Amino acid sequence: MSGRRAREWEQRMQRRRRDERGRALLDVLLDGRAVPGLARRTAACLGLPERGRYAVAVLGADRGDPVRPAPVRWALDTDGMRWCWRTRADCEIAVVALGEGSLAAPAALLAERRAGPAGLSPVVDGLAELGLARRLAGFALLTCAPRAREIVRLDERLSTALVVSRPELSARLVSEVFGPLLALAPSERTPLVETLEAWLECGGSVSRAAKRLHCHRNTVFNRLRRLEGLTARSLSVPRELTEVMLALDAFRLPPPSRP
Repeated sequence: MSGRRAREWEQRMQRRRRDERGRALLDVLLDGRAVPGLARRTAACLGLPERGRYAVAVLGADRGDPVRPAPVRWALDTDGMRWCWRTRADCEIAVVALGEGSLAAPAALLAERRAGPAGLSPVVDGLAELGLARRLAGFALLTCAPRAREIVRLDERLSTALVVSRPELSARLVSEVFGPLLALAPSERTPLVETLEAWLECGGSVSRAAKRLHCHRNTVFNRLRRLEGLTARSLSVPRELTEVMLALDAFRLPPPSRP
């Protein structure tokens, strides 16, 4: 081997060892362990700013296709963002250095590649906060519906994440609010739940909900009144409506398995 080729080989090996060391340090940051100087060492190894705008995405294990397209998996620089992927037993984690970009950019890229279900954290202010960002992204992932491929930002699902991240309380909430409803046969319960969902998604408009459900508006009225009787809560009282909405979120989502 010539001297030049030997130097090039040694440089490649040094870069590889530095990258491997940086990824190992990144894993420690993502686990949320407090180690003095860790963020600084990670930044030096990976060529990332220690302070800057970062977000974390957590992708669930039930995505359907186990391997996503290479342009997302391996791209380091995409639209001004830098990506670093880490694989865990039950999920994949992406650290995104946003630069001056917004959260909409990584959310759009993940959606374009059909990488969901995935939860996306809020922006944090440096590598030292990646552990917090990973936990918040995990809470966002918990709000994804079963078998959905959606990309969920935590800031768009805060109330739902609050419910599903506390499984004991969410189970109690469902039992307290929906107990009599759950006692009904599925053929009776399903139209009531679907009507409540449609009414909420239509901003409380009975007419729009009826149109979406292909039924008469009186049918919607009657189902909502029956729901009020079964839950002992009025949909016109804000606090009681909030309880019903949170119970519906907890009812629709499976018990969480934390990433």
